[in-house]
Amino acid sequence: MFRNDKVRIPAREDALPGRKEKMPGIPAKHAVLGTPLEGPFAAGLETAMFGLGCFWGAEKMFWKVPGVHSTAVGYAAGYTPNPSYREVCSGGTGHNEVVRVVFDPAKVTYEALLRTFWESHDPTTGMRQGNDVGTQYRSGVYVYSPAQRKAAEASLAVFQAALTKAGEGTITTEIIDAPEFYFAEEYHQQYLHKNPDGYCGLGGLGVTCPVGLAALPTPRAP
Repeated sequence: MFRNDKVRIPAREDALPGRKEKMPGIPAKHAVLGTPLEGPFAAGLETAMFGLGCFWGAEKMFWKVPGVHSTAVGYAAGYTPNPSYREVCSGGTGHNEVVRVVFDPAKVTYEALLRTFWESHDPTTGMRQGNDVGTQYRSGVYVYSPAQRKAAEASLAVFQAALTKAGEGTITTEIIDAPEFYFAEEYHQQYLHKNPDGYCGLGGLGVTCPVGLAALPTPRAP
């Protein structure tokens, strides 16, 4: 099952076949926020999706932001339908580990979420984050509207300028239309709440992203 080259996304015809059945056992409620994990969500709420390395730490970054209604971890931007964690880790699905964020735009802006995204990881390292290597650890912003795309692309340009000034490298983040989101297994959901001493390999570059500075609320306590 495991490919020798885990830093190259497989061709569609070479991807694992997956399955028709959706991931079983997804909890009804968010373990931290107490809100629905799958929905349906109230009118007026919006959705964002990000990939920034291991999704355990990525999800915690976002559930701490006031105005975020719900978060969930899963797989997206590959080819295999309804993949398992083992399949994604094999490098044979093309999927990224992602966090889906449902937020209230009256309380937190999309630009503020983008700032959290950029500052919480290293977006210059291609198919890895720290010691985590593979296509599922790539940096990605998956947009649900033209407005989100415009904001994401503008934020990339601004943050790249800040990184260049700081002597850092070139951003490798993919910005594409939001693909289908496949829930990860139950034990991955809010993992670092259930396992406070669990692994989190995420870390930013220490460079401030100017986007959303005025709109970023004070984070919730861990």
